[in-house]
Amino acid sequence: MSADQPVESKLWGGRFTGATDPLMDLYNASLPYDQRMYQADLNGTKVYTEGLNKIGLITQEELSSIHQGLDVIHKEWESGKFIEKPGDEDIHTANERRLGEIIGKHIAGKVHTGRSRNDQVACDMRIYVRDNLSKLLEFLGGFISTILKRAEREIDVLMPGYTHLQRAQPIRWSHWLSSYATYFTEDYKRLKQILERVNQSPLGAGALAGHPYGIDREFLAKGLGFNSVIGNSLTAVSDRDFVVETLFWSTLFMNHISRFAEDLIIYSTAEFGFIQLADAYSTGSSLMPQKKNPDSLELLRGKSGRVFGSLSGFLMSIKSIPSTYNKDMQEDKEPLFDALTTVEHSVLIATGVISTLSINKEKMQGALTMDMLATDLADYLVRKGVPFRETHHISGECVRTSEELKLSGIDQLSFEQLQKIDSRFDEDVKDVFNFEVSVERRTAIGGTAKSAIRNQLENLSSQLN
Repeated sequence: MSADQPVESKLWGGRFTGATDPLMDLYNASLPYDQRMYQADLNGTKVYTEGLNKIGLITQEELSSIHQGLDVIHKEWESGKFIEKPGDEDIHTANERRLGEIIGKHIAGKVHTGRSRNDQVACDMRIYVRDNLSKLLEFLGGFISTILKRAEREIDVLMPGYTHLQRAQPIRWSHWLSSYATYFTEDYKRLKQILERVNQSPLGAGALAGHPYGIDREFLAKGLGFNSVIGNSLTAVSDRDFVVETLFWSTLFMNHISRFAEDLIIYSTAEFGFIQLADAYSTGSSLMPQKKNPDSLELLRGKSGRVFGSLSGFLMSIKSIPSTYNKDMQEDKEPLFDALTTVEHSVLIATGVISTLSINKEKMQGALTMDMLATDLADYLVRKGVPFRETHHISGECVRTSEELKLSGIDQLSFEQLQKIDSRFDEDVKDVFNFEVSVERRTAIGGTAKSAIRNQLENLSSQLN
């Protein structure tokens, strides 16, 4: 609106006679990004007006007219035909202004009775977050299920397990898959818990002090699918913990997805060659025709920083604001919306990547080296009653000797050479040098034996159900 226009048309305009600075209008406006909450706002108004009708503040005829008008607005937003006008500072103002144009200002002016934008915004936000987290929960469950199915299908494939990015011990490829399925299942469980806390109704709290007409807040909550009512009106309008917690969750999930992507980036290099991404999730080089770049994984890794920034930025915005509602809280929407979109896309991309990549079984198993069985050699003597601290030293001596003799591995030491190192080695020591035997010894919970991995996969799958 221009600088010389009055502000009577604004929801809060009655107190003011002068116009606002045009730049202030722009600075204050949130419609460009909060319009995505149009459905939540319209649904909230529908149920709220039902609550007003229940206590006799609007008639049944007025309620019917209001709902019809709201349905028209919904179709306009859905079809992209909603026309924004100067003064539409947010989705709530825009919808109420348009409702007045459709059914007349007299009836439309009643929808806000006893309601403040403070509880209206908080209500819309919770509906929007709840609905998006519910959708995200479904996508995340699908992602985890994809990993679990792949792990079951490729359970026979062996590969090196790494610590410090150095080959450590042989594991199954399915063990690696199960490890990330475990991370993501914990994310899944946390998300369900957050949904419970998000799904509480602030509607009917008014500006801060409560509703002046005794509206039935439990009726409103039930009508909007909330599990409960926030019991303090001051908290109801000013609480943004659900936003912070959603951003916390998003940050932790993206940390996990970033590590997942990093492993796969490493495994896809020519130096490793363990996996190859499908063309749909790769790009080429503008200069080097031989290149196949893992851009999907690099973006998963890179976009994690974007989500981390959303959390830290919003925490700075709210860290010292006084109770109850303050305009600083408007800064919740952009980081929240961006994080939710980024996480949703990341889950879908990661699902596509893991379901379409191919593995090179020969490369994985070819990367196994006999020095990775040094611990198994120590365990061999432990089973003969030798203390582990002693066997660890003996096994290290075997590794050192094979290196000094320039042998290809400790399995190349002769029985006589092994006995010279320690007389307690018997002829059956040669049975130690078998990767399949090594992994199958790890049968305890969480181990890399087939039986242990299948238990992991079954347990994770049951948690999704």
